Amino acid sequence: MWYFAWVLGVSAAVMVSVLNAMWYEAQECAKEEAR
Repeated sequence: MWYFAWVLGVSAAVMVSVLNAMWYEAQECAKEEAR
């Protein structure tokens, strides 16, 4: 079942990248609001 671990790893990496992008956008928006 190597493909199960591969799919799980890829989906986890995608989720991390999406959350990272969302967090970065939120931080940038907060910086703009603070000004």
